[in-house]
Amino acid sequence: MKKLVLIWLGKIIALTSRVLNLGAGSTWPGHVAFEVEPRILPSLVNQLGKGVILIAGTNGKTTTTKMISEILRYEDIKILRNESGANLLNGMVSALIQNSDWLGKINASWAIFEVDEATLPQALVEFTPKVVVLLNLFRDQLDRYGEVDQVAEKWQKALQKLPKTTTVILNADDSHVAFLGKNLTAKVIYFGLSDPKLFLGRMEHAVDSVYCPSCGQKLDFAGIYFSHLGIWSCPGCGQKRPSLNLCRWEYPLPGVYNYYNTLAAVLVAKKLGVEEKEIKMALANFKPAFGRQEELKVDDKKISGAFLRIKILLSKNPTGFNESIRTLKDFSGKKKTVMLVLNDRIPDGRDVSWIWDVDFEKIADYADYLIISGDRVYDMALRLRYSDFDENKIQISTDLKEAIESGLAKVRRRETLYILPTYSAMLEVRKILGGKKIL
Repeated sequence: MKKLVLIWLGKIIALTSRVLNLGAGSTWPGHVAFEVEPRILPSLVNQLGKGVILIAGTNGKTTTTKMISEILRYEDIKILRNESGANLLNGMVSALIQNSDWLGKINASWAIFEVDEATLPQALVEFTPKVVVLLNLFRDQLDRYGEVDQVAEKWQKALQKLPKTTTVILNADDSHVAFLGKNLTAKVIYFGLSDPKLFLGRMEHAVDSVYCPSCGQKLDFAGIYFSHLGIWSCPGCGQKRPSLNLCRWEYPLPGVYNYYNTLAAVLVAKKLGVEEKEIKMALANFKPAFGRQEELKVDDKKISGAFLRIKILLSKNPTGFNESIRTLKDFSGKKKTVMLVLNDRIPDGRDVSWIWDVDFEKIADYADYLIISGDRVYDMALRLRYSDFDENKIQISTDLKEAIESGLAKVRRRETLYILPTYSAMLEVRKILGGKKIL
């Protein structure tokens, strides 16, 4: 009865939160329930027909989770997931509560959860998942997570406790992630790219993992796809990129980082027995998750019946920002109006010194005009001053709504305003745009 009362309470909290416009109700129900009764989690998880799939990594969690979900839904497999992106333990418990009925019953085969990097070790213990996907490890919110080595060490200790009934799917092109597959009881399979045409000409300005996780010697790279992801080997101890179980697919989204997300999702689906033809059909019309290359259409005030496009590319750390800039070339139009929004709130990390590790020097290749805004707009302005971008083509706006209006005024009919925001800035942008007429 106690469990049932907590489920009712969780549902009421979520409903109240939405009705009063206090939020999506995606964290507090789980927080309250788990604090009062930690045993509520296994009682909910044990109702799943198949089990739990966990997806973790610095970048790409939300997109990969959505891809896996859409493939399984296409197969008429009942799933639940933390769709709001609430990826701490309370968010996952909330998702279970919201997907149960008023009698506490869950009718789903799989729970598919994206997991925060710091939460993953605990989540592995709480859920004992059937499948774990680890996408990458980059520096992100150093004030919260610490360095990549520290995160990898915690992951490794937790992964070693998984049983042989778990399958761990790793990105072989990330040396730190690939190394996590050593000496596990769980089954390990790998994905990675195998296309020299995608190699960068040189290693990017600031990369995270260029030393062997085994012996500490500097790694050799036969090719780099982005950051430290590539075909690596160690001249010291002989470690090298593992053999790949999947390396090519028909990618539904532009951007090399999305190629990795696709390979990870496809490998999960294949592991679960979905046929290749079915996977391709499921992903043929895939639409990105909110803020991840999400495209919105807004009424053009100047021309009746016309519209302007806004494309949002979440850019929350050096690697993510570099890849967003690189991906701009994949969209139509030679020179673009681009808006950069830098916040320093809790979801973003207070320390914004990471912007000095972003290769803003490359943005001039794709952008003709920049608008910058956000809580730390002047930090961004200072960084751009050292990027050699024409200062006459940079607009500074402390008011985000005005910045968006200005950006829309700059683009012509049926052209696109590209917005590259940090996480909290992305939510703020979407909230402002929610007040416009989105077609």
